[in-house]
Amino acid sequence: MNALLYVLVALTWGSSFFFAKIGLEGLAPQQVATVRTVLGAVTLVGILLVTRRRWPRDRRVWGHLFVVAVFLNAVPSSLMAWAEQTVPSGLASIYNATTPIMTLLALAVLVPTERLSRRQVLGIVTGIVGVLVLVGPWDLVGDPRVLATVPGQLALLGMTASYGVGLAWLRRFGVGSGQDPTTVATVQLSLAALLMLVVAPVVATGPVRLDWRIVAAMVALGAVGTGLAYAWNTRLVGAWGAGRASTVTYLTPVVGVGLGVLVLGEPLRWNEPVGGVVVLAGIALASGLLRGRRVAAGAAGAGRGPARAADGPAGAAGPAGATADGVAPAGTPTATPPGR
Repeated sequence: MNALLYVLVALTWGSSFFFAKIGLEGLAPQQVATVRTVLGAVTLVGILLVTRRRWPRDRRVWGHLFVVAVFLNAVPSSLMAWAEQTVPSGLASIYNATTPIMTLLALAVLVPTERLSRRQVLGIVTGIVGVLVLVGPWDLVGDPRVLATVPGQLALLGMTASYGVGLAWLRRFGVGSGQDPTTVATVQLSLAALLMLVVAPVVATGPVRLDWRIVAAMVALGAVGTGLAYAWNTRLVGAWGAGRASTVTYLTPVVGVGLGVLVLGEPLRWNEPVGGVVVLAGIALASGLLRGRRVAAGAAGAGRGPARAADGPAGAAGPAGATADGVAPAGTPTATPPGR
């Protein structure tokens, strides 16, 4: 059952950029971002009511979660939808994998006790090299189509940087620590949905064209990708531990690229999968993933337990937090992005 949940989470979060691309066929970018967030919030509120969980009563928790809602949901979902007007969904899913690298950088700035080790610095540098390979600067002059995607690619980096700030805020202030992760995520998404509904009359304007395909894509992106998948992953983290569950981060770009190329017919330049592999290698270096395996093997021989969750992809154990596309450091109950 847990293996099935793992596959479902990987498929759901990996397809977020695919469904957003379809949604953009009939909705404006900010409309896509708003609808997905509202559907995700409604889904989690429904789960909260059915399971009879209690809402937090501490005003400070609500205040911090509002900040987190801005950086983990409102801003990144808006940037993602805007970027996908010009950037292929497969490439967007690869950029989403840079979140752990951005989180490490944000932690180093916002959390005074977090100091980057040499291994983490090497991982960050490797990730930056991977991003440069993704952009393919050698094509910017000769191919105007590639040049046209640069603003969108920068927006996607802004998306993952926003994730990093939000996750670092969670760590810095211990938001939701010791509380039910599903409840914390429900409050967070609800606050993001309310904020986006407030500004929707100004920013989510434009003609709307709906058909069954667009409606189905938005339900999948919002209710399933931003709502149900978080509940699935929370259960998976409880069964497997955050470190193991967070490895879904490495599968979501594969799903995203596969759907983009095979279903949407998106072009795939050679440097995009290569850059994606380099980024994932940087994450593995920064997180000590290979080292974690060696430690676990040595611990087994010495009768010790497995490596700590803090050795996961972002190296930051912390409280709950739900990103728009399911990417978070191991040690937080979500593993990524984009409920997306």
